[in-house]
Amino acid sequence: MAYPGYGGAFGSFSGQMPGMQMQMGQPVPGTGPNLLRGGYPAYSDSYSSVGDPMWTYFTAVAGQDGEVDAEELQKCLTQSGINGTYSPFSLETCRIMIAMLDRDYTGKMGFNEFKELWAALNAWKQNFITIDQDHSGTVEHHELNQAIAAMGYRLSPQTLTAIVKRYSKNGRIFFDDYVACCVKLRALTDFFRRRDHLQQGVVNFVYDDFLQGTMAI
Repeated sequence: MAYPGYGGAFGSFSGQMPGMQMQMGQPVPGTGPNLLRGGYPAYSDSYSSVGDPMWTYFTAVAGQDGEVDAEELQKCLTQSGINGTYSPFSLETCRIMIAMLDRDYTGKMGFNEFKELWAALNAWKQNFITIDQDHSGTVEHHELNQAIAAMGYRLSPQTLTAIVKRYSKNGRIFFDDYVACCVKLRALTDFFRRRDHLQQGVVNFVYDDFLQGTMAI
């Protein structure tokens, strides 16, 4: 049986944080996924802020509490230019990006999570650029299917159809919705994988656990 998985390597999109002479978009040490048995990804949480140019930028964005909430994330991603000529991320997309990495359920993102998100966004950006060959800022249904498969997910045609319906507008998928789709796929896969102790693609859920996991994303 095929298992869901995130098999893509983080991408090579180059951008710059405001005021930083640092090439972004290269894989951040410790963030690349290593596939476990069953095709599930294992993500590393080992980062160090010592001498890290991103630390200065993060602290400026995070404010006094030392963490980034959805509004702060929306602002800093817009200023970073990672979305290029595309429209800024919606607040809802920023919320689910935080939820994807919010392991302590604070609704905010610390420095380690910020770096991990930046690496993932670069990968998704590069995938979108590759698909969007006419630079229209949108991709078509079959192109989204190809992108999902390229990232390592092995899904049924029925599931792919449901995903396309959920994230398309007038037959097209915009970058904001593309990112939202990628985030949700990764977050739900991680949620499932943590409960699939035998990594066989089968889990028995308690109803309340299912609601907590899915409603939080």
